Amino acid sequence: MIPILEAMMDFFPFKIISFHSDNGSEYINRNVAKLLKKLLIEFTKSRPRHSNDNALAESKNASVVRKILDYHYIPRKWATLVNDVNQRYLNPHINYHRPCFFPEIITDKNGKHRKKYHYKNMITPYDKLKSIPDVKRYLKDGINFELLDRKAYAMTDNQSADQLQIGLPFFRASISTISADSPLISSMYSLMNENDLYFWH
Repeated sequence: MIPILEAMMDFFPFKIISFHSDNGSEYINRNVAKLLKKLLIEFTKSRPRHSNDNALAESKNASVVRKILDYHYIPRKWATLVNDVNQRYLNPHINYHRPCFFPEIITDKNGKHRKKYHYKNMITPYDKLKSIPDVKRYLKDGINFELLDRKAYAMTDNQSADQLQIGLPFFRASISTISADSPLISSMYSLMNENDLYFWH
C-alpha cells in the first residue's frame, strides 16, 4: 500500500495537506500513519458504517470506477496493466477533459445548507483547480500552469475520449481468461507506446 500511496501523491500537481479514508486495515495501520506523519499530512477517517462520511469517494466509485471497470473481480496479475491504463488514459481524461458538476451551496434562513447543481458550474477538475483564488501557492515546487496547460491541451476532449477507448480492452482483458503473455496484450502495449505523446505519467 505504501508504494501506491506514494505514487498517488506524486501524481497530484498540488500539495496534499489532508488524507481521509474509510476504516479499512489497508489504511489504518502504522506504516500509513508513519508516512503521513513524515509528510505532515493530516489523517482522518470515516465513522464505522457511515459511508456518507466519504460521499465524494463513493460517488466517484460509482460514476468513474464501476462505470469503466464494472463490478467484476480483477485478479492480482492484472494490477500492473490496469494501473497503466489508469495513468495513461483514464486519469488524464477525467482530470483534463471530462466536465463534472460542482455544487453551489445555498444557506437558508435557518442555517441549513443545500446544494444546487447548475449546468453553468459544470467544468473539468483542472479548470476548477485553476479557478481557485491564488491557486499557484498550492502547487508543488517545479509545477506551474504553463506545464500543466501543455498536458491538458495536447489533445481535444474528443481525442482524449478516443484514446480512452484504446485503453478499454485492457480492462476487458483483466476480467477475462486471456493470459498475461497473450499477443493481444503485447499489441495493446505497443499501441499505448505509440500514443505516449498524449499521456501525463
